[in-house]
Amino acid sequence: MKNNPILQLQNIHKSIGKNQILSDVELEVNHGEIMGLLGPNGSGKTTMIRIIVGLMKADKGQVIIHGHDLYKEFTQSIKHIGAIVENPEFYEHLSGLQNLQQYAAMDPTISKNRLKEVVGIVNLGKAINDRVSTYSLGMRQRLGIAQAILHQPKLLILDEPTNGLDPLGMREFREYIRALSKTENVSIIIASHLLREIEDLCDRVAIIQSGRILKVRELIDVNPQSSSMFRFEVDAADRTKDILRDMNVEAEVAGLSVDAIVCKHDVPNVVETLVHEGIRIYSVTAKNQTLEEAFFEATEEPSNDV
Repeated sequence: MKNNPILQLQNIHKSIGKNQILSDVELEVNHGEIMGLLGPNGSGKTTMIRIIVGLMKADKGQVIIHGHDLYKEFTQSIKHIGAIVENPEFYEHLSGLQNLQQYAAMDPTISKNRLKEVVGIVNLGKAINDRVSTYSLGMRQRLGIAQAILHQPKLLILDEPTNGLDPLGMREFREYIRALSKTENVSIIIASHLLREIEDLCDRVAIIQSGRILKVRELIDVNPQSSSMFRFEVDAADRTKDILRDMNVEAEVAGLSVDAIVCKHDVPNVVETLVHEGIRIYSVTAKNQTLEEAFFEATEEPSNDV
């Protein structure tokens, strides 16, 4: 990934009438990553997306897209965005290909070769020449994504993209999005209220409730320097806790075990120290917090928003 984020939201506020929809939203999306926006319906996800794509203007704050300020350099910034907000709309009486051609005609930089390339990417095959009125919901989603990436955006935004899809359609969609991120080298934001969808697809997730981002969490952690929770099953839990705390390791007794927050590469050293101190260790288990646990932990406090 490149160092500079593809998207930066800085101190974003938005009210509609007397309702505060977004409050002090701060978020960065890195190049090449898939970022999830997870929150219940009405949490502010769609409003945030509408602000990013220029359909709404924030009352306060900055939107920086690929280094350009959305409100000062609208054309330079918005050209890097592709999006499907809610359901993609098409001319039903035209074929999938004709719909794409209609869209491409508005942008002289989109070549015939790019049209052909995108049709291959979305894997619609011969169906691209069929009328859209005959398309299934999954085919419409793929056509919508084809339309959104025609101009080769740096950031693709999808709002509740699997609404209405059956389990097979959802699985195919997940596989397609992962492949798309790599083949097109595009960052992707997926807004959803479905925990499983976010957990299966995303590198990171921002948990949003009542217009505030409560937590940003890594879902794919390949950094051995990062700290994780490990459970040590031992013969003397209280003494183990004391030894760990003497090592400046955060630890708590959990029944006959001890839960400790340790860097993965430090686990062998911790085990060696405990054994040296006469502690019998029966097992060491990574105890990672699930996304569901993180979501409910972040959202359990009542909101003070109006």
